[in-house]
Amino acid sequence: MKRTTFFAAFACALLIFSLLGCGTTNKLQSVQLSTSNTAEVPMGTLEVQGVGGTLQLYAWGNYSSGKQKLLNNVDVTYQISITPGSFAWTGFLGDPNATPPQTIELSPNALLTAVSPFACTFINEAQPPATSPAWALAGTYTVTATYQGFTSAPAYVAVASAAVITDTTNPTGACGP
Repeated sequence: MKRTTFFAAFACALLIFSLLGCGTTNKLQSVQLSTSNTAEVPMGTLEVQGVGGTLQLYAWGNYSSGKQKLLNNVDVTYQISITPGSFAWTGFLGDPNATPPQTIELSPNALLTAVSPFACTFINEAQPPATSPAWALAGTYTVTATYQGFTSAPAYVAVASAAVITDTTNPTGACGP
């Protein structure tokens, strides 16, 4: 085989592999919130419990190659708001337009903390002669993460940092399940 033929074939092979990218791409497809920094886990409604209770969230990037990558809060922004229409009582968690929202604080690295005025986003719907509570969620906060133009699906967060009325259906004054 002549050198020129060999180099031409080699150049063509390199061109084909570079165009195909070995069959994989690695473009960001979505951002997801998780309560784990070791694996992306699906979440239901989350709960911050107790006076000063905390909950850490993590942002994960999902790529076209099928890989998931912890974003380590680099260039990730988090936002929290009161979920529209979710509260049974006006002003239940303070002013819904307050920035930041009242009763919960979100740090730049996605640490949620229950703060004063403490609140209970659950209501006890049990009726006597019941001797234990029947909890219903009265409202939540919504948290999202944004990275490279992608915004995560919202995570819904309930707060159980205040004691509630003690009665026959809630003898301990607990807040939430």
